Amino acid sequence: MTQPARVDYQTSPAQYRHWKLKFEGSVATLAADFDENGGLRPGYKLKLNSYDLGVDIELNDAINRIRFEHPEVRTVVLTSAKEKVFCSGANIFMLGVSTHGWKVNFCKFTNETRNGLEDSSKHSGLKFLAAVNGACAGGGYELALACDEIILVDDRSSAVSLPEVPLLGVLPGTGGLTRVTDKRHVRHDLADIFCTTNEGVRGQKAREWGLVDAVVKPTEFASKVQERAQQLAAQSDRPANAKGVALPRLERTIEADALRYPHVTVEIDRARRVATFTVRAPKGTQPAGAAAIEAAGASWYPLQMARELEDAILEMRTSEPEIGTWLIKTEGDAAAVLAMDATLQANASNWFVRETVGLLRRTFSRLDVSSRSLFALVEEGSCFAGSLLELALACDRIYHLALPDDEAAAPKIHVGELNFGTYPMATEQSRLGRRFYDNAKLLDAVKAKVAQPLDADAAFALGLVTSNPDDIDWADETRIAIEERVAMSPDALTGMEANLRFNGVETMATRVFGRLTAWQNWIFQRPNAVGEKGALKVYGKGDKVAFDWNRV
Repeated sequence: MTQPARVDYQTSPAQYRHWKLKFEGSVATLAADFDENGGLRPGYKLKLNSYDLGVDIELNDAINRIRFEHPEVRTVVLTSAKEKVFCSGANIFMLGVSTHGWKVNFCKFTNETRNGLEDSSKHSGLKFLAAVNGACAGGGYELALACDEIILVDDRSSAVSLPEVPLLGVLPGTGGLTRVTDKRHVRHDLADIFCTTNEGVRGQKAREWGLVDAVVKPTEFASKVQERAQQLAAQSDRPANAKGVALPRLERTIEADALRYPHVTVEIDRARRVATFTVRAPKGTQPAGAAAIEAAGASWYPLQMARELEDAILEMRTSEPEIGTWLIKTEGDAAAVLAMDATLQANASNWFVRETVGLLRRTFSRLDVSSRSLFALVEEGSCFAGSLLELALACDRIYHLALPDDEAAAPKIHVGELNFGTYPMATEQSRLGRRFYDNAKLLDAVKAKVAQPLDADAAFALGLVTSNPDDIDWADETRIAIEERVAMSPDALTGMEANLRFNGVETMATRVFGRLTAWQNWIFQRPNAVGEKGALKVYGKGDKVAFDWNRV
């Protein structure tokens, strides 16, 4: 089907159609109650708590609101409000009528949301408990796998399953295969049986195989879930008495060829198939102490900028698939950015600062895994410093303008303390570590220049930028580089960029985004899955699947 142009990634609990959110002290309960008539697109019903992108947009919003608006919450219980079904996974009919690009971006967003649960557990002390109170299949089990622990009701019918291979001819699209092995350490042969069995595994066998952490009789299920939720909460250091920070709807103007926010602008050149992202530095007096920062709330610059940039990235991914090259720019006072970083460091133990750093970390990571060519342009008036330098370090190339005859106007970059590990990539490396393959000598040379202004020649000598053309060559060199890039195959570029960006240690997250997603991307285009008689197309229609039996 043809996808309409825009998807709104902003929502709020008052608008939810699929999730019910309840708060009881240190425990929040997020119950799946998907409206089967509430699909984001026409042509399918969300039966049996099956989900589409709209369901996951609400889930992502709910988790962010727990992070920021409810600092007293230490454990989130994910469960179902429907009888006998936890979640049956991604809606098959939605996948069957969606374009290839839509399916891939849907899987990417759901992956980021679930990785975000693990990110908050690791960095923010927010724990997640899956209370599986019914059938739990495919993407439903993948959501449970992203939690710290899984409790399964032992009612003789509820099972966990990953039936995508035998039923649909595709792979679990949200990290299921990887988490079964890398996270839950299910033995290889048992995982093989599990992933090729339609009906899944239930009861004590699910626990013995390592697919869940506990199985509990129905009469004891609710009390056991609450008991374990409280035990997990006791492991957290999130504050019991802090006042939450409300997340209002972002100020945003969508034009035919631009997105405009207070701190972020995206301008689209359709003829060139290029978008220019510009992030502006903070202006004016900024809060420095924890109390003042919390009082600033959602208008505090690093939080507001991160929310705007995240929304812009998601908007451009979904709505502008033909705009394949993103130019990243900054504007403003580098000293203001470095002062912001000093505030982040000085208040690192504050819950609100910690959550804001977490949102910045996850937003920068969205850049890393976006299937777009990323070029940073360091021009006059730029402020690629500290945290905002991460924007450039995430790019495939960095062009830094040299002005040898005008030292005062020459743009500078500033490496900051936060560039050495505060915002790790999916590889768990810093972007500087990735850039220099963790070579201690090269990193030490960069560390020696922390907070010092580096012009194009100095940055080039340290290996921090790709090219340092002067003002005579700048326009032609950048123009040619961009024109060459947009003329290349988008498919080949997507594969090349992903391989080059993630050159470090392989982690569970890189396996999910790299190896697993790459295979799924390919399988989603094969006739065995999406051909006229492919498994994904004939599902639920009573027709028999027709496979091409040649192995490729």
